[in-house]
Amino acid sequence: MTAHQWRIGPAPVDGEQVDIAVDCHRGLRGPYTGLGSLLRLVVPEAYGRWPDLVQRHLTEILSAAPELRGAIDAAPETLTSLAVPEERTRIYPANRTRRLAHGATEFLAGYAARAGRLPLRLAFDRVDQADPTDQEFLAIFLRRVRPDVVRVLIGTGGGELEPELTAALDRYAGRLPELTQVAGRPGRDPEELLRAYVDADGTSADPAELAAYRQADPQARVALHDARAALLRGRGDWSLELGAIPWQLERGSDPAGAGAEALYEAARHCGALGYYHAVIDYGTRGRAVVDPDTQMERFWLLSTRASSAMVVLGRTVEAEPTYLDLRSRYAEPELQMSTGYALAMLYTRFHPEELRDHHLARGYINNSIAIASLLPDPQKRAFHSVFQNNGLALIEMRLGRLPAALRLVDDGLNRLDRELPGDKHRLHRSVLVHNRGKAYLALGRLEEALTDLTKVIELDPNYADYYFDRADVRRRLGDLTGAVADCDTAISLSPPFFELYYNRADLKAELGDLAGAIADFGYVVELEPDQLDARVNLISLLLDEGSVDAVRPHVEEGLLRHPGDARLLHLRGVLAVTDGAAADARRYLDEALAADPALVAALASRAALAFDGGDHERAVADLTAAIAVDADNPDLLYNRGFVHEAAGRWAEAVADYSRALDMPGADREELLSRRARCHAELGDVDASRADQAAGTAGQPNLAGAR
Repeated sequence: MTAHQWRIGPAPVDGEQVDIAVDCHRGLRGPYTGLGSLLRLVVPEAYGRWPDLVQRHLTEILSAAPELRGAIDAAPETLTSLAVPEERTRIYPANRTRRLAHGATEFLAGYAARAGRLPLRLAFDRVDQADPTDQEFLAIFLRRVRPDVVRVLIGTGGGELEPELTAALDRYAGRLPELTQVAGRPGRDPEELLRAYVDADGTSADPAELAAYRQADPQARVALHDARAALLRGRGDWSLELGAIPWQLERGSDPAGAGAEALYEAARHCGALGYYHAVIDYGTRGRAVVDPDTQMERFWLLSTRASSAMVVLGRTVEAEPTYLDLRSRYAEPELQMSTGYALAMLYTRFHPEELRDHHLARGYINNSIAIASLLPDPQKRAFHSVFQNNGLALIEMRLGRLPAALRLVDDGLNRLDRELPGDKHRLHRSVLVHNRGKAYLALGRLEEALTDLTKVIELDPNYADYYFDRADVRRRLGDLTGAVADCDTAISLSPPFFELYYNRADLKAELGDLAGAIADFGYVVELEPDQLDARVNLISLLLDEGSVDAVRPHVEEGLLRHPGDARLLHLRGVLAVTDGAAADARRYLDEALAADPALVAALASRAALAFDGGDHERAVADLTAAIAVDADNPDLLYNRGFVHEAAGRWAEAVADYSRALDMPGADREELLSRRARCHAELGDVDASRADQAAGTAGQPNLAGAR
């Protein structure tokens, strides 16, 4: 059997042949419990035998399995990763975990291929209890990894899964017969059952163990939790601090102290890595164990960790009440300042479009600016004033006041240079330089934007996104080779993300490197098959190269994911034309134009089909409709002129050829040759000779445009 497999029921049973099995329950080690456990098992061997393979994937390996730090090379550091918590002013986007998942997929496939254990059989159990990071990874892994290289067995207990993983299992995994839950080991007394439940770190599904836990003496439970937490801490595995240890401490003798501290540290760590679902969980649990009246700072920080994570995940309406609640509870100036900034960003940037209110955002940020200006510590006053004014600059940009935004950012940089030591807030300095570069870009001041993006790269040379942004500026300046070089550097610094490859593919196509563009667009749709523009571009380039057979699966996969898309229906029609199936081609082109009547490519293709069938009137009608949409396209005018010429409508053909000759990009020699023939048919010998002479000499001739 070559398919991956999906089993619903208890843990793997005898007869399931697996090389490595891992437990994915997030209660054990939090985000990437399953992937991290797998990496801890295979990376040491891989590093000893193929260090180059590990070095290509350091970021994703160390993000999912932090215990390996020190055992293998360090990942490239950025100012974001180096910043101390109080200086961290940049957060990762929500899709960073997708990049990590793609990189881990490629590492594991490479490991299996080099180890020669084909297929490597991997079992992931209790996946329905896994953190969204693991479920996202498994959805991508199932889709991308070939079953002859790695064969995956997914075990679930019947709980709800993330939609992407459910879809991947339905498509890529064969369903095994459902197994019934096996009862726990019989004959255990209540103390054994209680200890078993605590030792399972809250992941036990055994009803007898749960019952014994609930019925046990509370003090006995607390003692067991404290002892278990101490035992786990003694192992020195950092990832246990993201799962089992906080769970034990929440239920131990000091939930509001040690428990809240463990939850806060877990939230801080996961927030720094972009594991936002876990941050919400830790923050919510932490709020439940602390006293908001006596532990104001801890309650505040746990609350804002959770609400900030909600914002990044797009749950802004859910997040806003937390900020308002904090503002109503406490008169602490820095809290009022930070929540005012957060609310300003909600209303200018993060809320759904219908809820945004830039003027309300200005009100919140101006209040925060006023508070910042009154802070007693001069360094804090300088930093927070600059930070809040940077927020105001973003609002000004949203309001279209670009010069004001630029002035605010520039003034902020100057103030930091004047009032703070150069080694303080290096990350925020780089953010300000980057923002100033973006303001220059919005103003069309490309050379200045390039200067600032080059400066920010000098400040933070391992941050891939800066090269991505500079590539865009270089492209606009016409430096396509430099733009490709920046894309190459960004790719070398980051786990895979499709936007980089998409932009590089566009650049390569513009430079005439069609093979390179095809490879990059192909990789984009491998990473993210729903990227429709990349798929359409890939198909078009493959057709240009004559690779018709390579196009077919892309068209069908595209239509499977985007049923009724006009561009894909058009391309299916193009394939049918290639196959000589005129009736099918006509049907597909009709469907494309029903979906998008203004799709110029489909109108032109249907016109060509009609012309080939001798239906000149229909061809002219479709070309006329296409020209109404794209009036400055010389090729459309040439084609309509050609149809008129074939139908013997010489004057109409002359008119179209003449219009086309006035347009940039026209094939002048061919147009003059065709117009000369039409003039001859009309009896205008002088105009015909003039066109022939101009065509031969390569010179324009407007004499026939009467």
